[in-house]
Amino acid sequence: MPSTVDDVLARLRRVRIDAFIVLLLVVIGIAALVPARGGVATGFGHATTVAIGLLFFLYGARLSTREALDGLRHWRLHGTVLLATFVLFPLLGLAVSLLPASVLPHELAVGVLFLCCLPSTVQSSIAFTSLARGNVSAAICAASLSNLLGIVVTPLLAGLLLASHGGISGGAVADVALQLLAPFVLGQLARRWIGGWVARHKKHLVLVDRGSILLVVYVAFSEGMAEGIWGTLSVPALLTLVAICLALLAAVLLLTWYGPRGFTHVDRITIMFCGSKKSLATGLPMAGVLFAGAQVGAIVLPIMLFHMIQLMACAAIAGRLARRAEAAESGRAVSAVSSR
Repeated sequence: MPSTVDDVLARLRRVRIDAFIVLLLVVIGIAALVPARGGVATGFGHATTVAIGLLFFLYGARLSTREALDGLRHWRLHGTVLLATFVLFPLLGLAVSLLPASVLPHELAVGVLFLCCLPSTVQSSIAFTSLARGNVSAAICAASLSNLLGIVVTPLLAGLLLASHGGISGGAVADVALQLLAPFVLGQLARRWIGGWVARHKKHLVLVDRGSILLVVYVAFSEGMAEGIWGTLSVPALLTLVAICLALLAAVLLLTWYGPRGFTHVDRITIMFCGSKKSLATGLPMAGVLFAGAQVGAIVLPIMLFHMIQLMACAAIAGRLARRAEAAESGRAVSAVSSR
């Protein structure tokens, strides 16, 4: 048994457990035991609206539009990543939506389809690309461009695909423009004045990112407890959802690795890691706006499961690619010494 908190954290780091994933699970547990109800729930709802607006304002102030646009010189790589993110994933999501409700309940099917409309992550895409010795500069541009476009493309794509599922109305898309896009644009406009400050305090502002997500998760799962939806989700349905998330990730990883042609090895690494990710940081706030009044807890569950699965799977893949790169470098070094 570990004797101190430091021992626990050290062990978590050794087994590569993301502390934020642990926090998410803790918040879900709190929502299950002490869900927000009545006036408290209303207060948390207003706080969530403010937190989401602040989150996307900071996104706008943090992301450099110029860097993303400058990276368009790698247009084939970025186009491939965007196709995987906004075409391949939605097509797979549509295929999943064909499953009968007896296999996958309606709310979970809506959540999977919404998951498939989300943009790529930024931090983890870049981190895994760097670990695997891929093209980091291209990853920065590809992930940033995906998120910039996702602010507009994701709500429109979700509205189009979910119209037949009764998931999103035109008013919800307008709410996104007001609650998400407007703060993002304001952040971009304010970047010239606060961009330096945001960059200097990046580590502290991560608390806003993660705090906003944890707040959205607590509110969503509290609503689920209040509405009693978790009692309607059977264990087989949840196991089916896990299997679907695994299958989605595996399919996209394989297609983004073996499908692209005419790219260097380092570019293929970038395409695979940037094209296979889905952003929890963008997805949860958007879900809170788009599905306001719906059973949000069940809808965001696929996003959270997929996020945890993609982190664990991609960490393993990146580590394996890194070891291969190190072995190749060692082999070249030995050959160079032998040839002298």
